[in-house]
Amino acid sequence: MSNLYRSVFDIIGPIMIGPSSSHTAGAVAIGRAANDLFGGIPERVIVHYYGSFAKTHRGHGTDYAIAAGVLGFDASDPRVPNSRQIAKEQGIDIRFVEESGESPIHHPNTAILDLINEEKKVQISGCSIGGGTIEIRNIKLHGIDIEPTGPLSIVLYVTTNAEKDDGSSLVEDLKRLAPFDKKQVLKNDEYTIYEFDLKQQLQEGIRGFFVNKYENIICL
Repeated sequence: MSNLYRSVFDIIGPIMIGPSSSHTAGAVAIGRAANDLFGGIPERVIVHYYGSFAKTHRGHGTDYAIAAGVLGFDASDPRVPNSRQIAKEQGIDIRFVEESGESPIHHPNTAILDLINEEKKVQISGCSIGGGTIEIRNIKLHGIDIEPTGPLSIVLYVTTNAEKDDGSSLVEDLKRLAPFDKKQVLKNDEYTIYEFDLKQQLQEGIRGFFVNKYENIICL
């Protein structure tokens, strides 16, 4: 099995509201990853489309799919087709921009989301690679650029430099419960972010363990 897919279900594709696994289910997954990264629902979202997404997003339902993910919906949720209206009713401003240049992350099905409220702004760059599977290829968080490799799952652990937390406890728990292929440590003057590309999809029970134990963890 290709390392682009971490289970047979990634090849078959998810249970979903259509019409397209790449342009709809994949777009929901990108929006959902953005929701997880932001830690909830933002006040404003700017979605930049590149390549095929820029040309076909209206006809393939990509707009409502992205909005659904940002709202925290799954691809099979019956509310997916109405998600833009739901977002509007909740006071969330979602705008879509068709970009004409090459994708910054070098894939035809690219969406780059800026999520904003009064307190913070984050950016996530994702692409839909088929069957509802996505890759997150760039994240901007606390002024730090993160470049994961491969599909989800990804774990981010955010610490302030004043905390002097070297992430060793998390590393041991990950080795035991959710082995990873790659680890990055990225810093600026204020924050240190530990990024882990996991070998397999993170199961819900294990995700719950990490979220309950580590306050500043983000599981994508």
